[in-house]
Formats: sequence, C-alpha cells, structure tokens
Amino acid sequence: STQGYSSAASDVYKRQGEAFFIKIMNVFCPTDVIFAEKAIEPSHDKANKYIMYSDKKNILQLVALLIEHNVKKIVLCPGSRNSPIVHTITNHPFFSCYPVTDERSAAFFAIGLALHGGSPAAVCCTSGSALLNIHPAVSEAFYQQVPLVVISADRPGAWIGQMDGQTFPQPGVFGSQVKKSVNLPEIHTDEDEWYCNRLINEALLELNHHGKGPVHINVPISEPLFRFTTEELPKVRVITRYQGLNIYDREYTGLIERLNNYNRRMIVAGQMNLIYLFEKKYSKLLYKHFAWLTEHTGNKTIPGIPVKNFDAALYALPEEKLEKMVPDLLITYGGHIVSKRLKQFLRKHPPREHWHVSLSGEVTDLYGSLTTVIEMDPFEFLEKIAYLLENRTTEFPRIWENNTRDLPQPEFSYSEMAAIGTLIKSLPTPAALHLGNSSAVRYAQLYTLPEDVEVCCNRGTSGIEGSLSTAIGYSVCSDKLNFVVIGDLIFFYDMNALGIRHIKNNVRVLLINNGGGAEFKIMTRNWAEKVSVDNFISANGHNGSAKGWAENCGFTYIGVNTKEEVNNAIEGFTSVSDKPILMEVFTKEEDEVLAMVTFVRTNAITTAGGKLRQIVGNVVGNKGIEILKKVIKR
Repeated sequence: STQGYSSAASDVYKRQGEAFFIKIMNVFCPTDVIFAEKAIEPSHDKANKYIMYSDKKNILQLVALLIEHNVKKIVLCPGSRNSPIVHTITNHPFFSCYPVTDERSAAFFAIGLALHGGSPAAVCCTSGSALLNIHPAVSEAFYQQVPLVVISADRPGAWIGQMDGQTFPQPGVFGSQVKKSVNLPEIHTDEDEWYCNRLINEALLELNHHGKGPVHINVPISEPLFRFTTEELPKVRVITRYQGLNIYDREYTGLIERLNNYNRRMIVAGQMNLIYLFEKKYSKLLYKHFAWLTEHTGNKTIPGIPVKNFDAALYALPEEKLEKMVPDLLITYGGHIVSKRLKQFLRKHPPREHWHVSLSGEVTDLYGSLTTVIEMDPFEFLEKIAYLLENRTTEFPRIWENNTRDLPQPEFSYSEMAAIGTLIKSLPTPAALHLGNSSAVRYAQLYTLPEDVEVCCNRGTSGIEGSLSTAIGYSVCSDKLNFVVIGDLIFFYDMNALGIRHIKNNVRVLLINNGGGAEFKIMTRNWAEKVSVDNFISANGHNGSAKGWAENCGFTYIGVNTKEEVNNAIEGFTSVSDKPILMEVFTKEEDEVLAMVTFVRTNAITTAGGKLRQIVGNVVGNKGIEILKKVIKR
C-alpha cells in the first residue's frame, strides 16, 4: 500500500513494488507478459531515474536505431527470451506498443498498423516456433510491399541444435521473402558494436529501398536475461540513404550545408575500370575543394591530378603531421582500395562524416565511419555538387599536396620491386597494365604511371585464381600492348591461360619467380626462427620455371637473373613483336629483404635512427635483419 504518501513518492513505491513482483515472476513464470500489458500508454519520462533499460548492448543499439529510423509502432508478443527487448521498448516514451498473444495474429495486426499512414511497424517475438507463426504475414508484407520489421529474440548460436528449449536455426528463416535478414552479434568489443550497428542500419534502410517490404532482425541474447541496469540509450551512429539528390526522394539542402561547412574534405576513388574525362568547367569548380586520393586501379576518374603516393606518405610522416591530414568529411566512390595503410589511417582517425556514392546504394562501410549512402552515378554526383560548393579555398588540399609532393620514387637493387619499377617506367602509351594480386599490385603503386595506361586487377575478391586468364581475355579485345605483372604462385595456379588459342601477339607477361611466396616468408617474423614453416605457407622451393610451357604455347621466352639483364631485355619486351613474350625474373629472398629495407630507408627520412631500426624489424622481422646483415657484409 502507498496510502498516506505524496503523489510522487506513491508513484515511486508503486513502481518498486512492481519491480519486485516482476523479479518473482521471472523466477516462477516462463513469460513476461506483464511488461507488454502495462506498456500501452507509457506514463513516464527520462526524469524518472528508476526507469532502467536492459544491459544487453545489441538490444540497446536496436532500440536506439528503431527510434532514429522512426519505427514507432511495435506489436509485442509474450515470451521469456524477448523480455529484455520488450522491457526496453515499453519503457521508452517514443514507442506506441500493442501486446498481442498469438504471433500469427500479431504480425498481421502489425501489417494493418503499417498500412495506415505507410510508416513502418514492427512485431517482436520470442525464440523458437513463435517466429515460424509470423511467416504468413511476412509473405503478405513482401508481396503487398508493406514495411514490416520482424524482431526475433534467439538463444546464442552455440546452443542451436543442442536440444536446448525453443531453438532452431532462426537467421534467414524467411529466405527470399524478406528484403534483408540480419543476425546481430552479442557485443563484447568495439568491433562487435560497430558490426551490430551497421547490420541494424542496413536492415532498417531496406524497408523502403526500391519499394517497401519486410525485414528480419534476429537478436541472440545470453542469460541472465533480466538485468535492467542501463539508465540511458546510447548515442548511435545513424546511416542515411539518399536515392539521388532528388527533392522527390528527400530534402538534401542540409547535406549541402554540411558539405560547405567542412574545411577538411577528402575524396577517395577506388577501383574503376573506366576512364571519365571531366569537362574543364567541372574540374575547375571541384578540384580545389578536396584532397583527391586514388590508386593506379582507379584509372582516370578524378578531375585533376590526384595524390597516388599516399601509402608512402602515411608510412613516412610523423604523427604530428598525420593528424593535420585527417579529413572531417570523407567522400568515396568506386570499388576496392588496395592500401592497408590508408584503411588503418582512416579507421584510427575517423572522419566526422563518411559519404559513399554508388549506383547500387548498398551500405559499404570500409573505414568504419559511414554516415550517408548516396545512390547515384558518382560522376553525376560530382558534377551536381560542383555548382553547389561555396567559392572559398581551404588549406587542407594543399597540406596533402605539400606532404606528398617531394617524396622520391624509390630506387632498388635487383629485386621484384626493381623489376616492376623498370617495366612501369618503360611502358609505351597507350597500353594496358594487368596487375596480379598480393605484392605486384602494391609494389606498382610506388611508381608514377605514364599517361594513357589503363590498369586492371582482380580486386573483387583479391584471390590468386584467374588473374592471367582475365588479362588474356582483355587482351583479345584490345589493340594495345597488354602487360601482365604476376608472381610465381599466381602464375602456376593459372598457367593453363597460356594455352588459350585466342592469344594475340600483344601479350607481355612479366613473371616474378622468387621460388615461392617470398612475401610470406618475410612476414613470418620471429616465430619463423623457431618453427620451420616455409614449406607450408609459401610453397617454398618449388623449383619451377615457365620456360618450357611458355615456349610450347608459342611465347618468346626471356629469363633474367640480374638488374642488368632486366635493363637489357626491357626494350624488346615493351616493343611490338610477331609473338607474345614472357619474361621470367628470378630473385631470391635476400634480394627482396634488401629491397624492402631500402624502401623503408628511402621513405623514413623524418624518423629517428632508433625508430628506423624498429620499422625495419616490423617489416622484415629478426630473421630478415640477419639476412640483411649478411647481404650488407657481402
């Protein structure tokens, strides 16, 4: 009884009594219908400090993002496993909650809520067969194009199929009849939280993407279930999608205002298999406003001269300079980026906003900070914003230009890096350059590419299979000389490509043969001294040569073993001939280590001597340093 107390105190004691009753029910009752029954009309605000949310971080992310994506109408079904979700939703004043016992009726009831006004509605159920009862409504929502969110609680994945109660494989249970299905992680690390946030955003964005429809969010929840110790919902990252810059989709004035308010703006162009020539009027308007970064695989898709040697700059420059090179706004378009250092740099120093522009409109969060997806052709986007940018200059593009302009192109002793550099400096124009994955595509980035050279590389999955075959297929349709730079493991994995009958005389293959995966041996570092793993991780000592196979397939074969031999052969290799040509460059592990250390020393001018030793050790390991000592003594 609360008789005789003030109104506020009476309310507090009443709720404390309810909380005690709920604890008793949690022990003796398998369901928590009481949460749903009392939550139709929330009568509190966050000034009431005794209101607590679940301590499950994936639930907190889910509820916070339901609010941000304006999913207000929630139908709640009874159960134990979903009670932390129910408790958290019903204790927030944003939601209009509707308890319905039967899941099949509940889901159709939610469809009706969504149909009135067109805004999305959600239905939340416990684990097990309860979810299957929602399937008829999901099918109806899919074919009637109704924005329905199905939220299912689940047991942890480790207990599925182990005879635990109310379990079956819930992720993906609706198959092709939902627009998106996600299975949230339980959050233990920052990466888990980023991943969980991204998945929820992806699912909720699909509710009205290219037509409306249902989505499924599965939420594994470990015991204990009934810990409600969180006072506030977290501030969450919200990803927004613009389907073109079109006022009929959504107002984009605020987007342009934010664009103009940022001083440190960067655009990164990923892999693009095309050349786009901007009109001068657009180039003049766009170029001065951004730091433009791309790699050779980006080809000509930037209005001006981009920064391509950013990898060396990020490696060489001290932290105090790098901090001034962090963007506030990052805009990306195109495909994959090769550079691990750029990824690490932008993940360590996240921009305030990241906009990704693509025709697909898919959520691609490479740097862990995506805030906006703009679904339109990247070049159309750039030409549209060109006239919307305020006419003012910022120092940020100049900072990037000044910090990268004077970095020298490296000069190496005989090695894989030196051979690739020699070829790139000697390429005729126009030409096509096909880069194998792993070291070839990264080392090529160290050198300035001649104008009118197209670059191709299988970076979709970055695997070793098919690089040579893809290049041969491209060359058949090309009138240019086609140069293929490829390592020995990738070459021998795809050597059948040389036997394709359609090969023309315009093919040139630069094969780097270091006896098998020298890159892997260098990266083994200290533990390689204790355990002999070379034969297992790098196909060590395969003793193979392409000479017989290349000549049998009608290629002119050139084998080289020194830098002088490479220099003598390069002119004929890059000239027109009546046969395709394969040049096999034989190197050793010692050659690669020395080249790597030379690169470090060339690009670490600003570092102290002590740190240089540390950098060398990080790159080549103690084993590599010992090899280097022997090489230097020679």
